[in-house]
Amino acid sequence: MVLYVRERYPKQLVRIYFKHFMINSIFLLSPTGEVLIERHFRGVTSRSICDYFWEKASASLAITGISTTTTSDSLHDSVPPILEVPEGDRSLFLFNILRDGLSYLAACPAEVSPLLILEFLHRVADTFQDYFGTPADESAIKENFSTVYQLLEEMVDYGWPLTTEPNALKAMIRPPTMMEKFQQVVTGSSTGVVANELPNGTISNMPWRKAGVSYQNNEVYIDIVEEIDTIVDVNGRVISSDISGSVQVQSQLSGVPDVLLTFKDPSVIDDCSFHPCVRYGRFEMDKVVSFVPPDGNFELMRYRVGDSSKQLLTPPIFCSPKLSYGASNTNNNTPNTPSSPGRINVTVGVRPISSLVFSQGKKGPIVIDDVSVTIPFPRIVRTANLTVNVGSVLYDEATKVATWLIGKLEERKKAPQLTGTMVLLDNHSSHHPSSDEHPPLQLNWKIPSASVSGAAISGLSLTGENYRYYKGFRNIAKSGNYQIRCR
Repeated sequence: MVLYVRERYPKQLVRIYFKHFMINSIFLLSPTGEVLIERHFRGVTSRSICDYFWEKASASLAITGISTTTTSDSLHDSVPPILEVPEGDRSLFLFNILRDGLSYLAACPAEVSPLLILEFLHRVADTFQDYFGTPADESAIKENFSTVYQLLEEMVDYGWPLTTEPNALKAMIRPPTMMEKFQQVVTGSSTGVVANELPNGTISNMPWRKAGVSYQNNEVYIDIVEEIDTIVDVNGRVISSDISGSVQVQSQLSGVPDVLLTFKDPSVIDDCSFHPCVRYGRFEMDKVVSFVPPDGNFELMRYRVGDSSKQLLTPPIFCSPKLSYGASNTNNNTPNTPSSPGRINVTVGVRPISSLVFSQGKKGPIVIDDVSVTIPFPRIVRTANLTVNVGSVLYDEATKVATWLIGKLEERKKAPQLTGTMVLLDNHSSHHPSSDEHPPLQLNWKIPSASVSGAAISGLSLTGENYRYYKGFRNIAKSGNYQIRCR
């Protein structure tokens, strides 16, 4: 993000552009609201702003009738990404994002460009994920406290983003290993993970690529990943659909190669954002992506599918939830008779016809991978007894959320089904959950060799180096925020 702006504008304009882009403090909160990490860059910001954020989120959930013991996902759904928080005789703007159950908060003293702050917080979360693995959750942060603080020290300088490129960071701060963790415990020192010299990229025109890269086998793999954010009603009709895509690259190329990537139909790609390595003027003129790649894994670009004719009209997977709540005893002559339990039935299956575009080499029926369903229950449910005919299901008593892991789903196989009963509160007859109080189901899935927009790579060429290399392309369609309404 920062390198992108520095590459586009002269240095004088950069100073003006970042004049008001400063961060006072960064906080990391656990799924229960505990402050895991706090780092201050321009004076000390009180922790009370974290309490204010969590109390406001909990209060919003209480108003909507959702239990305050729910997960942090629901908390973030109930508060806006930017809050104006009072602190003493002044006000701060509190930016927040949610990644892997952790709340990333940035406190800023003045009005700033909100997307810059939010993008930077996502860059911090991406860096933690790259260093500590997927997901970078609460346990990963607690096990790597010293590395987290060192990364924040290098990524932010007096409130301004400094180094956000993973290759440059890894050259300065080595990713933790089991041996280094053991050494830190024994010696009590964490200086071994910090390099004594600056990486070569920090003083070159290409800070994203280190010098002297050499591989015995030169390879480059490119994935076009499209995420579908969709709301589906209880009858299976698509209410709204939004599709965003990203081009993920795994590069293991020697030297300083110059890569040219072309698409079969560039018109399907809209509203693009690029990695700093991309020559933006070349894309604007010729609709080709010309770049010198970083070493390793990186995101080359992101885009949206703006053509309404290419939206997901027929989902490749259906989910049919049926929930009923038993009537409690209203007969005064038998007050000790328990109320009848509620029932739940959820069926998941593959649709024979969908809006997806499959690769030419794809044969056979549709196969959907990594299928799972997250089922949040309303507050009138005390507990639930669930069984499934495919996969496994886990019900969390504290959050009242069931997670059904299905795995691989094929068109010609038997449709997975979840059935069960719900034990309801004694006074549920006076309050049945409405459509607003019943949270929607979250459906997760992934389909290889498939695309919604039809975006595909037509070719990749490499200049500047003289060696043979292997290249591979593939498309992946997956669910983003895919919601199924229950009522």
